[in-house]
Amino acid sequence: MLRKLLTPRWLAGHALVLLLVAGMLGLAAWQFTRAAGGNALSWGYTFQWPVFAGFVVLIWAREVRRRLRGSPAPRPAQPPGTSPPAPARRPVITRPAVPADAAYQDADDPDLAAYNRYLAWLNAHPGARPADYPG
Repeated sequence: MLRKLLTPRWLAGHALVLLLVAGMLGLAAWQFTRAAGGNALSWGYTFQWPVFAGFVVLIWAREVRRRLRGSPAPRPAQPPGTSPPAPARRPVITRPAVPADAAYQDADDPDLAAYNRYLAWLNAHPGARPADYPG
């Protein structure tokens, strides 16, 4: 079972984790010497680097556990001559169609009517600037 973790890829991963953890703990020791020398900001880094090293160990342990548990169970084989079942279709959601004669009537508000004419002109002249509007 541990043979799964002794492939070249996993051995390189183990070496990388050891290198990262050693480097982070070394950085923590370096920051400790700076903090002891009077650099107050280094106290934060002194405790930060071991936390990062802990994250690396936790993530690596999770990956090792996943590998040892094995991959998910394979799907059952389809009988010869049959196709796999079609995936479930998602419903198509469309917006309701609004008939052209059901457009908003702006006859009650002259400012709204002028603004709608302005928007219609801009739509009819896509390359024009708003300052080119003749109205």
